[in-house]
Amino acid sequence: MSDPADPAPGPSPATDLGPAADPVAGPAAGTSPLLAGQRLARGVARMLAGLGHAALPEFVPAGGLRVDVVSVTPQGEIWVVECKSCRADFVSDRKWQGYLEFCDRFFWAVDLDFPDELLPPDSGLIRADAWGAELVRMAPQTRLAGARRARLLREIARVSTARLMALTDPMGIGGLSGAAS
Repeated sequence: MSDPADPAPGPSPATDLGPAADPVAGPAAGTSPLLAGQRLARGVARMLAGLGHAALPEFVPAGGLRVDVVSVTPQGEIWVVECKSCRADFVSDRKWQGYLEFCDRFFWAVDLDFPDELLPPDSGLIRADAWGAELVRMAPQTRLAGARRARLLREIARVSTARLMALTDPMGIGGLSGAAS
């Protein structure tokens, strides 16, 4: 899972890159180190990009819900990945079943130390760390209705565009809301 282009694994300001960080110089000014779940999400996003997906972290599919990673596959499927850093994080999550109606496939991303027996067997499994991830078990497919898929794809595109614009022109996104959705 480690990427040879990254520095050696371990928590340090140079390897825990926050949003808008330069991968060579380290975290951007004013950002804090990534939390455990965010590090997993970064590794997952790297893996998904390697599979040709367009991954977006911290996406809000509906009010009161925020998925860790949503991804659009080259075939147009929508995947949701929930990152769990420990047993307590998983046990306290009461919303994950609400995410199922917003994806074609649902996955858990956990680190090597996570107890697999806690995870529902009818979902996908990804082993991850901050530098990469490996797809261990493919999630079963439950196709979204066409209208819901179209709405989600528009919202994913809108949020992605707003975030990209905010990176290049932080003052110029007044017409787009949800830049941090």
